[in-house]
Amino acid sequence: MDWTILILKGAGMMEFNPQDLQVQEVYKLLTGSVVPRPIAWIATQSEDGVDNLAPFSFFTVVSRNPPMLCISIGPGVGEREGTEKDTLVNIRSQGEFVINIVTTPLGNEMQKSAENLPSHVDEFQAAGLTPVDSRKVKPKRILESPIQMECKLEQIIQLGSDHLIIGRMIHYHIQDDYYLGNYKVDLNKLQPLGRLAGNYSEIKDMFGLPR
Repeated sequence: MDWTILILKGAGMMEFNPQDLQVQEVYKLLTGSVVPRPIAWIATQSEDGVDNLAPFSFFTVVSRNPPMLCISIGPGVGEREGTEKDTLVNIRSQGEFVINIVTTPLGNEMQKSAENLPSHVDEFQAAGLTPVDSRKVKPKRILESPIQMECKLEQIIQLGSDHLIIGRMIHYHIQDDYYLGNYKVDLNKLQPLGRLAGNYSEIKDMFGLPR
């Protein structure tokens, strides 16, 4: 008896060929599978000095030495379909940005800044957040965010319909009561907000392995 065949039949696996699906269908599969995803709350500044703020959940660390992070930015949606998002335009023209970490208590403000607002609108004001000067870059930091990372643009790579932005972290800020010492962050206090497909998650329990 072929036990391999029996096991595969019992698994009830479905298969998809991305080439046979619509872009949005593939997107749903990806964002429902690669979870939870951290959220980079990106602050930029336009050539005219307008502050911009937007969240991106295609976000991770890509290098430890030198320290680099990346975000992936897709094309505009809705009324701005076919255009580039302000965050991408600003980073390309100014070469600087700030990554602010989103906490669960800041979820509503983050969601407000994700709205499809006109380019001349300052999302700091729209979301009721406090901008503070950065040390080494022009874009502002979010005072209410406990961790902020100032970045200089390293590279922009177009990958299909999206743009991968790699930035070098040149300055790091953390509020005192979130810092445990020895370069460790108090994750229990941080309460980072994660992305789950169209929903969100918060870290409530942490454990080591093996249990």
